[in-house]
Amino acid sequence: MRTARARGKFWRTLVGVGVIGLASATLAACGASSGSNAGNAKVTLTLWQNYGTEANATATTNLVTAFEKLHPNIAIKVVAQPASNYFALLQAAAISRSGPDLAVMWTGLFTLQYKSYLQNLKQWVPEADLSRMMGMRWTSPGFNTANGSYVVPLEDQFYIGFYNKALFAKAGISTPPKTWNQLYSDCSKFKSMGLTCLDYGAGSQNLGAEFYPWYDMSYMMIGNYTPAQWEDLYNGKIPWTSPGIVAQFTRWQRLHTDGYTNSNVVTSIGSVVNFQKGKAAMLIKGNWDLAQLYGAMGSNLGTFVPPFSTTPIHGVVQYPGDGYAMTTYSQHKAQAAEFLRFLTTPQAGKIVAASGLIPDVRGVSSGNPVAQQMLAFAAKDGFVKYPMLDNVTAPNVVNAGSKVMPELLDGQVSPGQAASQIEQAWRQLPSSERGSSWGTYKVG
Repeated sequence: MRTARARGKFWRTLVGVGVIGLASATLAACGASSGSNAGNAKVTLTLWQNYGTEANATATTNLVTAFEKLHPNIAIKVVAQPASNYFALLQAAAISRSGPDLAVMWTGLFTLQYKSYLQNLKQWVPEADLSRMMGMRWTSPGFNTANGSYVVPLEDQFYIGFYNKALFAKAGISTPPKTWNQLYSDCSKFKSMGLTCLDYGAGSQNLGAEFYPWYDMSYMMIGNYTPAQWEDLYNGKIPWTSPGIVAQFTRWQRLHTDGYTNSNVVTSIGSVVNFQKGKAAMLIKGNWDLAQLYGAMGSNLGTFVPPFSTTPIHGVVQYPGDGYAMTTYSQHKAQAAEFLRFLTTPQAGKIVAASGLIPDVRGVSSGNPVAQQMLAFAAKDGFVKYPMLDNVTAPNVVNAGSKVMPELLDGQVSPGQAASQIEQAWRQLPSSERGSSWGTYKVG
């Protein structure tokens, strides 16, 4: 999940950030095994989150409440930090060693970028517990779970499309589009009805004034490349100025040029509300908006894979996008580890599901029918699972895309200019941030 202009405005890890860890691995292992029974004195942990008004914030509160009932000698103070500069605050707190014991952390390269102040959980959370979680590869050094993990995921996340079934029926459209041409055809029908086809605007996490473009960007690149080829976007073998990418940008910009989006794509903050009120036929967001949308629309809400492909789209973003990490300087690691262990339990998974999210705990499912539709794309329909593109792209490249892509959709820059700006950001990266594979990403 996603700063300043959106999931992208991240600061690079400061050179020489110092963090305090325990001196002995043996001591760490003892702390992990003792858990909250290490002493009877009450301990208060601090947990930072940047979830805004998303269902993730509700899930966090509910998880903490349940954990405290099980562990009366451990209290957790949840602090909601602003999403726009959340990671900058974490970095500053790491330098002064005044930050939280636990913190929301995004997975993939974000985890590796900030690992200087994240505790490897290998000696704190048993492998038997972590094995109950899906997608742990993306929380590990070198993206290899044999090296340990830094984050326990909160949920199984999707970048995904939502559609209004009643509006589709009114337009005489029986199924959601699967290609660019089908999308254009459907959008022309909604436009003739006086409706917005696809509504764009800032989201519930309040990441910035503009919409977050990496949901769409992920599906544009799914329309072009396999998951393995995405590594070539990271390492530069596929330049961002490639003709195929420029062509995708051109097709995407057409959505606005032809009047299929809201006119105020770079200033709107009401896309979710407009959609749930029936003013727009489709919306591209994340599954963390499902609870709000389903609560307002019920069975009228459907889900689809954004069809940004010239042939039927056959890939879906399904990925453990964020979770909770322990800081290296926490003075209560045994108790913090106990909370992380709790997150791997079926009880925690059910709490996540009840909050409107899709649990990451194996064997615990969501009862929401729209969530079940999302899960079926890969499980039943054979769609290829992709990570979130912004989680496996160097943060400074994400920053550049977050700035220029809303301008591209709005027609302020050309597809070629947008591609050039993103490629320039990649070329300016230090070699350590564009290695041969995702797992080789390093900072400093």
